Amino acid sequence: MSVKPYNNQVGSKKEQVTNMFNRIAPHYDFLNRSLSFGIDRIWRRRVINLLTDLKMPYILDVATGTADLAIEASRLKTTLIYAVDISAEMLNVAKQKIRKRGLQHTVFLKEADSEALPFDKNTFEAVTVAFGVRNFGDLNKGLTEITRVLRPGGRLVVLEFSKPSSFPMKQLYNFYFTKILPWWGGVISGDKEAYKYLPASVFNFPEGKHFLDELRKAGLYPTREWRQTFGIATIYVAEKPLQ
Repeated sequence: MSVKPYNNQVGSKKEQVTNMFNRIAPHYDFLNRSLSFGIDRIWRRRVINLLTDLKMPYILDVATGTADLAIEASRLKTTLIYAVDISAEMLNVAKQKIRKRGLQHTVFLKEADSEALPFDKNTFEAVTVAFGVRNFGDLNKGLTEITRVLRPGGRLVVLEFSKPSSFPMKQLYNFYFTKILPWWGGVISGDKEAYKYLPASVFNFPEGKHFLDELRKAGLYPTREWRQTFGIATIYVAEKPLQ
């Protein structure tokens, strides 16, 4: 059974995730930086570096949040970047950041569901997702939609949290994720349940070879699994077959 942010509330996982991100949007960037000690910026840079060989790619960033990854992608020589998210409030924050950087003619924001992307099939040379796939209401449906909008030979790069397996990082990670993060996130955002959901969603996510299997089920061909910072996060790369 998929993990939901609020056990005492009704609504599907998708509905609850949308409400959660709408609530925490004003504090999201500050908490991201402080809770990850800024390491997430390095991971995002590595995601975009995996697209530098593509010539003038048409890029889609799914579950863009406040558009950090889309903004990072803007340093590429790209045709256009679409950034979609289900949370209107997260997109409002993203809009301010994009205007401040003068990227409103490069990065285009759109409120959209990852499981029903408003684009034609075979549209994008590259699709990226940072810390978003574990929030999909239906993982297979979301990945299948991504496959649909990718052009044959197109590339998907996913950055997602994972779980360290070696001592002592495993123990430190578990303590930080289950004790420190929910407390501090709750203090700043006023929504402790949202930051209890984060570790719960990570612990229940099918990482590693299980996620590679999910990519294959969605019609993609995994090409790389790249563990980051003692296994705290993982970058997955997959391609859509030419035929």
